[in-house]
Amino acid sequence: MATIRERRRGVWEVRAFTGRDATGRPTQVSRTVQGTKRDAERVAAELTLRPATAAAKTTVGELLDLWVDQQRGSWAPSTARDQQSRVGLVKSDPIPRIPLVRLTAVDVDRWHARLARAGAGEGSIRNQHLVLRAAVTQALRWGWVTTNVVAVARLGRRKQAPRGALGDDEVRLVLRAAEELVAAGEVESAAAVALRLAAATGARRSELAALRWKDFDEGRLTVDSSLAIIRHGSPGARVTPTLRDDPTKTGNRRTVTLDKATLRVLVELRRSQGAYGPWILAVGERPVNPERITAWWRRARDRAGLDQRWRLHDLRHWSATTSIANGHDIRTVANRLGHANPAMTLRVYAHAVESADGAVADMLGHVLDGEG
Repeated sequence: MATIRERRRGVWEVRAFTGRDATGRPTQVSRTVQGTKRDAERVAAELTLRPATAAAKTTVGELLDLWVDQQRGSWAPSTARDQQSRVGLVKSDPIPRIPLVRLTAVDVDRWHARLARAGAGEGSIRNQHLVLRAAVTQALRWGWVTTNVVAVARLGRRKQAPRGALGDDEVRLVLRAAEELVAAGEVESAAAVALRLAAATGARRSELAALRWKDFDEGRLTVDSSLAIIRHGSPGARVTPTLRDDPTKTGNRRTVTLDKATLRVLVELRRSQGAYGPWILAVGERPVNPERITAWWRRARDRAGLDQRWRLHDLRHWSATTSIANGHDIRTVANRLGHANPAMTLRVYAHAVESADGAVADMLGHVLDGEG
């Protein structure tokens, strides 16, 4: 935004906001223009479009580094690792060398094309795009640019078949396989309970690992934390990681009601090992590593003969998909999953909503025909 003031006849002062300094205070630039008001308006337009001096010297790569520094404190360790990895991928391309003020939507589209030609998958391209878009959004907030050209650029989508979801029979098979592994002494007693909880509650593995016996009360589980894995040393180094108790992914606290069968196995587990430590899925003072829960899943999956493409996280998807397909409302399902916004649940599980639509149609037909 620029202002124009006539200081004397034929002499104009033009001032324009140029952003904020390191302390957050607004900065501006001033120009004196001799001529008509139209001349002053032309200079005002130029100053409005001209970025701050700091932006003029900043490359896209430098902006990415500034964005990481700004956001790192609010990220969970796993998020920081993922985002820094994505920034590294972006910086392996020529686009980070472009001055921020010269970056255009054409540059972004060409970058997408280079990534696709190099064999990058749709998910990788999207993740890198989102990182760059977030960084330029920060520059926009700072007043360094007047528009986010990354958001303007089109992110192409290839048509892909939906991943699909585990079937009910497959889930039952893998839970039975986990019980057999426990009975044979091949895995810890908590393994079968962990997989049952993953399917019954839709909790993430980090949330399952953080469950304490104090979170279990009157047939309900309170989920209010998750375990972050902090690795030490160089990649591949055999150093025991630190398990840090963090808030859940969305920072929300939720209470999930358990079905009778899940409640029963949890009560049995507490009777057998509840006196040996505070953690539901571990004996002793140290919680179970979330990666151990994944290992339990793989053992059970392979024993059940399921396709290896199925992940532990697919139990969470099964829980959500089955709940929605059986007519339960999105808000309730979102609460069980720990989604901050039911709109996210609706977006991720739209296919389940579509499958439930048939039941709604049948119900309405019965009412219209007086059969209900």
